[in-house]
Amino acid sequence: MEAVEGSSQNEFNAKISALRRLLDHHGGDAVLLRRASSFAWATCGGASYVNTAASEGAASLLVTREQLFLAASVIEAPRLEQEEKLVDQGWTFQIAPWHTPTAALEKLTAGRTLISDVPYQGAAVAAAEIARLRAHLTPEEAGRFRVLGRLCAESLTAAVQQVRPGMSEYELAALLSGEAQKRGVLPVVNLVATDERAFLYRHPLPTGKKLQKYAMLVLSGRRWGLVCSITRLLHFGPPPADLQRRIEAAARVNAALVASTRPGVTLGEVLNTGIQAYAAGGYPDEWRRHHQGGIAGYEPRELLATPGSPERLSANQALAWNPSIAGAKMEDTILTDEQGFENLTPTPLWPVLPVEVNGQTVPCSLALEL
Repeated sequence: MEAVEGSSQNEFNAKISALRRLLDHHGGDAVLLRRASSFAWATCGGASYVNTAASEGAASLLVTREQLFLAASVIEAPRLEQEEKLVDQGWTFQIAPWHTPTAALEKLTAGRTLISDVPYQGAAVAAAEIARLRAHLTPEEAGRFRVLGRLCAESLTAAVQQVRPGMSEYELAALLSGEAQKRGVLPVVNLVATDERAFLYRHPLPTGKKLQKYAMLVLSGRRWGLVCSITRLLHFGPPPADLQRRIEAAARVNAALVASTRPGVTLGEVLNTGIQAYAAGGYPDEWRRHHQGGIAGYEPRELLATPGSPERLSANQALAWNPSIAGAKMEDTILTDEQGFENLTPTPLWPVLPVEVNGQTVPCSLALEL
């Protein structure tokens, strides 16, 4: 079954055990998972969403000390049973009529002291703790992330090779979305900026503006619930000198962030390294204009790096750093290990600036000249 490709009973058991430890820590009766990201994590890749713009799925999970329940309407239950095979995984289905879709969940939760990943009828919200569970990858999840990283990089590469001057940002976004979905990847973030818009907006939703010479494409792609992010730049002809300076400065910030990403270091410490690199490159205030990234997983960012953040990194975590200087941005998804990092989204078509930081070489993709 595609949804749990590469999963194992050990992975599933470890996640349920983690939820029950959380339950013991809080002294509740059950853990309620309503977010689509939490559902995917707990089921090793199951999809509960229908509206991809909603953070909460159309089915919920309830984990007690003895039982595993899945609450859904009559609309969702057949797919979750037959295609996702979640009955086989061990979930007991509680099914509600389509016209009272929350009835099964309300019956299940009545009278229970709940720990939840979202606010729900007096439940104790443990969103940050559950995000940390999602952020610590099992070996099986790391393997799926490697596949997803390759698919996202291939999608962006294939899309860019079809780009021509005169295309609208909508058309570029359609190319990127189409190439991703051909590969079974859902583009949950699809941003495009061309020419001057790349200098104006850090989150450039695509518009009808037509490409002249320069474009920035951003993809966060979801498969098996995991989300991998990548940004690439392209320019028809050589980039102007000022733009090239900005791109190379962003690359050096990216290298500083990546090189300092290792188990035991805090997110705040990594961010501080990046802030210093911004200043050294001549752009001391650019870090204030957009977040710099953080730990990825079943959300584009499970935990953001903020000044002074005490969150310590560990091996087998995915991170996506995204330093930006007006007009330029770097973004790859990496996987940590005890020796350093593994780039999950390399794109051989792009020229690379190898940046040396503390004895490590971090390859950073520059603008592709077309």
